[in-house]
Amino acid sequence: MSTFSIFLVLIIIVSFLLVVVIMVQNPKGGGLSSSFGGGGTQQLGGVKKTTDFLDKSTWILATVLLVLILVSNIAIDGATGTTESKALDSDAATSMPAPVKPATETPATPIGTPEN
Repeated sequence: MSTFSIFLVLIIIVSFLLVVVIMVQNPKGGGLSSSFGGGGTQQLGGVKKTTDFLDKSTWILATVLLVLILVSNIAIDGATGTTESKALDSDAATSMPAPVKPATETPATPIGTPEN
């Protein structure tokens, strides 16, 4: 398994966990739900420890995701030895040289010019 695949799998797992943790949280402020009449369904008390855990885990997962993205970029660039992305290099696909026509024995004369 290549370095790229390992980082890709880790980034996908952390991203999925971050989405789940964010979706589980209760909305803290008004936002769109309160402007459309959904603000009255919020609980006033709630469990403080669960809220703290979800809040901390959101920040930790977001930090881990950012670090994974940065480290994967450095590790992949270091493995290839280049600082340029090959995926964005438009010349990489067309790096094969164009065929060269063989030279003719006599040069062609333009039409309308007299030959000497």
